[in-house]
Amino acid sequence: MTDAASALPGTPAPPVPYDAVILAGGAARRLGGADKPAVRVGGRALLDRVLAACADARTTVVVAAPRPTARPVRWAREEPPGGGPVAALEAGLRLTTAGRTVVLSADLPFLGPDTVRRLLTTLQDTGTEGALLTDADDRDQPLVAAYRTAALRRELADLAAAHDGLAGLPLRRLTGALSLSRVPDPLASFDCDTWGDIADARARIRDHGYVLDEWISAAKDELGIDLDVDTGVLLDLARDAAHGVARPAAPLTTFLVGYAAARAGGGPEAVAEAVRKAAALASRWEEENDESGGGPSAPDAG
Repeated sequence: MTDAASALPGTPAPPVPYDAVILAGGAARRLGGADKPAVRVGGRALLDRVLAACADARTTVVVAAPRPTARPVRWAREEPPGGGPVAALEAGLRLTTAGRTVVLSADLPFLGPDTVRRLLTTLQDTGTEGALLTDADDRDQPLVAAYRTAALRRELADLAAAHDGLAGLPLRRLTGALSLSRVPDPLASFDCDTWGDIADARARIRDHGYVLDEWISAAKDELGIDLDVDTGVLLDLARDAAHGVARPAAPLTTFLVGYAAARAGGGPEAVAEAVRKAAALASRWEEENDESGGGPSAPDAG
């Protein structure tokens, strides 16, 4: 399938159009040969988490055997299969046309759209041939990077000519010939090579400071919703409904808000208007409780 994804509503557009190539065909030896892109972190496959981070790419190519994904992509395969990251990258680039290419591995649980845009902005502002993340140990992460597509194709052609093909070549043979900018980001560059890494990622996502955003992102992916909403406003509404009416009113009210927004055409504006109306109703309901001197569960006066 081809991918013509546009930027998600409410998020800034990338500085320039770009394509994305995701390398997802590795052997995962340190995971005992498990299907690493399908391993779930926070309820979502690792590959789907990475696809969400580059959802505004003009074309997204995944280099691996085809599989179900949360977003439409194009599929490519290196020759021979298992020929390594350089060969895989060359296979993916055959299906791209943009002047900038974001290159990602499929095991980045904390990568988000903001980091992808930051890499593209750095690439544009510095004039280098690539912008990549560095990890907590200040090591280059060339599979979390944005590159000028022409520079990648030039170096791939030179390597293929010098080595009679690209199979088995380490990625540093390619990136070592490029001028690079570096963006430190220990979290977004975190990749899952071992089951210990998977356990660490799952634990971090369930931390109090992350769990709500993670849950909302996972739910939107599962339901096929590309809508950014102010979760704080919705939580305030749920709190007011629970306090001013009754505890079960909180989830039912937020459901009705979503349904009303969908009936009104969807989009952030429709959600905001439905929240405004429901919040005003909850406020009026609570005022009546206060005026009567009763609480939500007080019996009617006889």
